[in-house]
Amino acid sequence: MIQVKAKKYLGQHFLKDMEVARRIADSLTLDGRTSVLEIGPGMGVLTQFLLQNPLIDLTAVELDSESVTYLHQNYPTLKVIEADFLKLDLNEIFSNKFCVIGNFPYNISSQIFFKMLENKDLIPCLSGMIQKEVAERMAAPAGSKTYGILSVLMQAYYTIEYLFTVHEHVFDPPPKVKSAVIRLTRNDVSKIDCNEKLFKTVVKTAFNQRRKTMRNSLNPIVPKGHPMFNDPLFDKRPEQLDVAAFIDLTKRVEFALQNP
Repeated sequence: MIQVKAKKYLGQHFLKDMEVARRIADSLTLDGRTSVLEIGPGMGVLTQFLLQNPLIDLTAVELDSESVTYLHQNYPTLKVIEADFLKLDLNEIFSNKFCVIGNFPYNISSQIFFKMLENKDLIPCLSGMIQKEVAERMAAPAGSKTYGILSVLMQAYYTIEYLFTVHEHVFDPPPKVKSAVIRLTRNDVSKIDCNEKLFKTVVKTAFNQRRKTMRNSLNPIVPKGHPMFNDPLFDKRPEQLDVAAFIDLTKRVEFALQNP
């Protein structure tokens, strides 16, 4: 039986604590029989618990060919797609909604969430383990030092729960940072009340100069001196604005662009 060697270039840190794996598997909130996609199953430590759940119709996506061989040998009933999740067309795999789970590779965790946003109408829930710092950032409320681009964009469409912290020693090899398990559940916002593309641009532009006031950080979008900037709202820094405030701000920017 082959053993899979963790590969640094893939950001692999294999979970070896069965209790942590079980808790991650149990963190999915399912309403009846549900399609679930596990990202990066590795040697199947989490997979084994997911396969035991009669409510889960499991598919795994794994880039590492050595891991794929191991999974086929040890979990012959498991549907495995050998591919890069970030390059997958999820609509070709799932015709209906599905949940996402995994011990996500640290080097692509943010990209996983941005892809999730692109497919938000297909993905009602996610549970997974990521770097603690990224989990804190995503779940951070407005006003927090860790509140940023990922916080605003994800919180616009998902309720985010920081479930528990995971220490380094439960992995092989152990990472240099702590990890955390989070759960994201789609909220009831089918479409935000502004131009979604402009909303993303405003959020990213604001936080790219987070030390500046909104009046200065938004100059790349709306020229300095525009009457819009007379509002006291623009005295604030981006971390002081919650999702609703950014939506309001996006409407103002759109109006300003239409009325230079």
